[in-house]
Amino acid sequence: MRVEESRHMLNDLTRKTFGFDFESWVTNGYFEGDYIPYSIEHEGKIISNVSANRMVFLQNGIVRNYIQIGTVMTDENYRKQGLAADLIRHVIKEYEHACDGIYLFGNLDAIGFYQKMGFEMMNQYRYAVKDEFCRSEKAETRFKPVKDLGEEKRKLYLDRVRESAPHSSFEQMNKYGLQMFYTSSLDNVFYAEDLNCFIVLEQEDGPVLQSVLCNEKVALTEVLRRLDIQNCRLGFTPLDEDKEKCISEMYDGGEDYRLFYMGEVLRAIERDKLYFPDLSHA
Repeated sequence: MRVEESRHMLNDLTRKTFGFDFESWVTNGYFEGDYIPYSIEHEGKIISNVSANRMVFLQNGIVRNYIQIGTVMTDENYRKQGLAADLIRHVIKEYEHACDGIYLFGNLDAIGFYQKMGFEMMNQYRYAVKDEFCRSEKAETRFKPVKDLGEEKRKLYLDRVRESAPHSSFEQMNKYGLQMFYTSSLDNVFYAEDLNCFIVLEQEDGPVLQSVLCNEKVALTEVLRRLDIQNCRLGFTPLDEDKEKCISEMYDGGEDYRLFYMGEVLRAIERDKLYFPDLSHA
């Protein structure tokens, strides 16, 4: 009962701060323990929280274990007391020698806050498909919405989220919890029968291909031949063999956030022109 009460208190603060909660994500079985909240409770409610997210990536063929800090929030009546800072320092102390690096995505107005705690900023590289590959000859089949394909395809999608062939040179391996947080409604999930392949496709000022999920590797061009889209951006780093089909640009987080990190291994993100998958953001 205590765990359930704590979850409800965390949901209360999350709704108040960000406008969403984790209730359906937990009750539908998508939470598997990689999201670890660290909270301060006062008078029967959580007043501040910082969460550590265990992230396992296959990074250019090497398994890396990172901690992503997320859900940094403090009740408006308890701010400017250093509560979130104390929690972040606790998380750093807990994990700094047990992982390959710690990172977070912070708001622009918090740059000084994170730098004081030892984080550095760096850029990523975002990828878009060259127009000629979006306009190439189309296949006879198309990707169809999974919501229209019945329960069997929904279950198959869950299986593919758990285990699929890498389609990125910076692939999150333990993606199930976070990907289902973003896609459990299936509104953005599509399936191509002839490829036996699922994709996650969003519209954010144009199409964004965020995930490709198949038993075996499918060429990026074969995915694009089954989509009627142009000017497609990728929400992940393509495999090396697909990079020639893409253009890359340095990305600092735009108007929304900056990427902060600590740990020498993480320096490779900018050096190797990598991009944290959109669906890996906690």
